[in-house]
Amino acid sequence: MEQDTLNKITGGSFLTTPINESTIFSREDFTDEHKEIESMVKGFCKEAIAPVKDQLEKKDKELTFSLLKKAGELGLMGVEVPEEYGGMELDKITGAIVAESSSYSECSSFVVTWSTNLGIGSLPIVWFGTPAQKEKYLPRLTDGTSIGAYGLTEPSAGSDALSAKTTAVLSDDGKHYILNGEKVFITNGGWADVYTVFAKVDGEKFTAFIVERDTPGFTQGPEYDKMGMRGSSTTPLIFQDAKVPVENLLYEVGKGHHIAFNVLNMGRFKMAASLLGGLKLTTSASIEYIMERRQFGKPIAQFDTTIGKVADMVVGTFSADCMTYRTVGMIQDAVDDLDKTDPNYYIMMGEAMEKYAIETSMAKVYCSEMNGRVIDSGLQMMGGYGFIEEYNMARLYRDSRIDRIWEGTNEINRQIITGYIMKKSLMEELPIQQSIRDIEKFMSNGELEDKNDTLLPESNVVETAKRLALFLLDEGLCEFAQDLKHQQQIADILANIFMDIYVAESTILRAKKMLSISSKDKCVEYIAKIFVAEMSQRMIPDAEKALKAIYNGDLNPVIHEKLNSFRDRMYLATNTLGLKTKVAEYAYSKNAYPY
Repeated sequence: MEQDTLNKITGGSFLTTPINESTIFSREDFTDEHKEIESMVKGFCKEAIAPVKDQLEKKDKELTFSLLKKAGELGLMGVEVPEEYGGMELDKITGAIVAESSSYSECSSFVVTWSTNLGIGSLPIVWFGTPAQKEKYLPRLTDGTSIGAYGLTEPSAGSDALSAKTTAVLSDDGKHYILNGEKVFITNGGWADVYTVFAKVDGEKFTAFIVERDTPGFTQGPEYDKMGMRGSSTTPLIFQDAKVPVENLLYEVGKGHHIAFNVLNMGRFKMAASLLGGLKLTTSASIEYIMERRQFGKPIAQFDTTIGKVADMVVGTFSADCMTYRTVGMIQDAVDDLDKTDPNYYIMMGEAMEKYAIETSMAKVYCSEMNGRVIDSGLQMMGGYGFIEEYNMARLYRDSRIDRIWEGTNEINRQIITGYIMKKSLMEELPIQQSIRDIEKFMSNGELEDKNDTLLPESNVVETAKRLALFLLDEGLCEFAQDLKHQQQIADILANIFMDIYVAESTILRAKKMLSISSKDKCVEYIAKIFVAEMSQRMIPDAEKALKAIYNGDLNPVIHEKLNSFRDRMYLATNTLGLKTKVAEYAYSKNAYPY
């Protein structure tokens, strides 16, 4: 692939480039093969895993391993592993579908064990391993004979992974790297056979190694007593003069960060997809419960407060679906442009995916936080029963809390969102500066009109919101320049605004696509209207808060006037409560999440 082609593959363009529903990917674009795999994975999860979820939750290693081998027999342990090493090497969309469908196991602990092997346990070797390393390790990781793990986090190096203190020193005879240090919170730590471990060669060169379980000097610490994900193995990894053969160096000395960051980019959208499956299951289970549970002589589904909660769950789940698969579709398009025969194919694939770090971070943050809110609402509607361990909701509540911490904390991911957009602006990777210069022209023009587009008011609001976001970014850069990235509270607000815009646009575009297929499905229109109306209501106060922080509370009349112009353009007279009733009623008619 030529370099200029790669340069066209970039994220963040949702802020500057108009897009229509025909150019985004959604689940309506699944191929027959995608649908077959989705059905197969759901069937495996429902039939083989869900019935034994309580036993798996007790950390039953033997049962876990047997189910992983069954998954291996179905090809589900090597979705993205090349065929010559026993995998299926399917596309990124299929990878997301498998991740989403795995939630139908109803056992987050098992999914974590499985997905860790699929992702961070195998992909570093797939992407960066030598032919000999791939031949040695991938077939075993793919058929379920071996389990993989990933050793990055340390006691003093969590979010700041590159400050790792684990060292690697070449032995005098040049045959081994001697590792010393400790890793913590390692998923599959006590069960894995193969570990990707990061250490600093000569105390400074961040480097990855493949470490086998029986490596001399390498031990696994005791299992952590965790709040959630109790059925998975999580331990420290301890290296005391651990002798790792030089042939187990992964990629190149000093280039471990390439492996770490590429894996995280992949992990974030896979995690979003997995959470999406959980969102649908929780919403459906909650609807089923409230339709049957009666109080004061009628099902609690009929009470207004319950109706509002259900509608919020449906809106949140639908919007998460829209932005997740839009993101995966863009990544797939980028990967499709690559020359698979190029020896550097996987390196280029990592570079292509990194260009969508903004979108993958948004997907991770949005889906993890929405999952927490949906589970909280589901538990609340169940009342006391939701608090009892006998029911799934209590376990889901415990398990979901980690989602906002791993794969990069949501705080870190928000900084990535704003930081990358700043970078793309300053380096002119996106026409952000031109878009900023055109704000006044946009605001002086009248809004577009199309009587046939029932979501045009919402589209106009989103386009205005983009200009508001760019205006805030410009004001922040003018005041702080590159130091804006150190103004983390302002960056958080900007990240939330960017994310709202991306989710809103994704929701509108998918709704339009679905309405073009079936104009009778008005519920998707209501969902989009609700999301955009509520977005506009929270965005202006957030913008004002950011501006006050930028100017230390001193907003001059010009700034006030501009903010008011945005407020006027973003006003929607939407009866959100009325629409929420219609959304809930539609979900009730299906007795489940309807999409």
